[in-house]
Amino acid sequence: MVSLLNFNNPEERYEYEQFVSHHPCGNFFQSLAWRNVKENWKHEAVVVRDGQGKIQATMLILVKPLPWLHSSILYSPRGAVCYPEDTFLFSSLTQGALMAAKKHHACLFRVDPAVEEGNSRFLGAMACQGFSHIPHANEDTTVQCRSHYRLPIAGKTKEEVLASFKSKWRYNIRLAQRKGVQCRVYGMERLDDFMKLLAETGRRNHFAIRNREYFARLMESFGSSCRLYLCEYEGEVLSGAIAIQYGGTTSYVYGASSNTHRNLMPCYLMQWEMIQWAIDSGNAYYDFQGIPHYNEPSHPNYGVYRFKQGFCGEIIVYAGEFDYVIHPLKKKIFDQCQKGFRALVKAKLWGSRFLPQHAVRLSGST
Repeated sequence: MVSLLNFNNPEERYEYEQFVSHHPCGNFFQSLAWRNVKENWKHEAVVVRDGQGKIQATMLILVKPLPWLHSSILYSPRGAVCYPEDTFLFSSLTQGALMAAKKHHACLFRVDPAVEEGNSRFLGAMACQGFSHIPHANEDTTVQCRSHYRLPIAGKTKEEVLASFKSKWRYNIRLAQRKGVQCRVYGMERLDDFMKLLAETGRRNHFAIRNREYFARLMESFGSSCRLYLCEYEGEVLSGAIAIQYGGTTSYVYGASSNTHRNLMPCYLMQWEMIQWAIDSGNAYYDFQGIPHYNEPSHPNYGVYRFKQGFCGEIIVYAGEFDYVIHPLKKKIFDQCQKGFRALVKAKLWGSRFLPQHAVRLSGST
């Protein structure tokens, strides 16, 4: 049975969240908390149940109204919550998405599932369902970064995990500790300090940043599962990060650092503190999130990968985005408007040393 979640029913919301947070394919993008972060988006959630009424699969869908087109677009970030091998369940979830599309007069349904690029069975099933796929889309134009860096930590002690890092990375962690850098967890009262670091990082690395209200919603929505880390030295804030713990994974979602005292290696210590949180919580993975252009050493963003790979994790490349076009003409108009908008943004922001698109990326890369 396929249905749309009744958000007014607290029992249904609780049941949905319990399923997503305990499913091996669950992730924070599919949590109901994520809908509160995305201002100016509406939302739906598809639920598939068996004959006894037990949830078998779910999918959170964000709805972006396009009033000038009398339409909308649907987007499911890292959906769906079911095993990719179970093509029947994914097909059922697609039926639910089309129910939501009819409700919101959508012209497009887009999904970027957490399925690795080599899963030929899944790719074939998506094609049979009518989805179009651009597997090698530009990393700078996809909504989420396709390439991730992930550290498996299940069943490992802190000593074992630390020993697995490259020697230079272990040295830098200890150097920061030895020099007196302090890394602590803070709440909303220190968000302004993080925002200052983020603005400084954006100017240095040429990317646009989100506003304070976005990060406030993020922290409020995920509560104690979302932590703000700050590294300080003699009263000066040197680096900061926001991490989310959900479904057995701790994710490094946003990071920033100062231009000063970089020789004290605060970012290395900060990563180690977040990894220890994941270990203490019994997580299976610590997700460093995006590593855009990890296979292009000459690219300006290659440094993101160079830093993360010293923690000796693994590269995960997801299949990418899939589009189900519902109204071809409106979709074509939307694409042309998007193309024009990107050109305008690039023309305005390039001179101020900011690049478009990276503002929606995560941890050095949404």
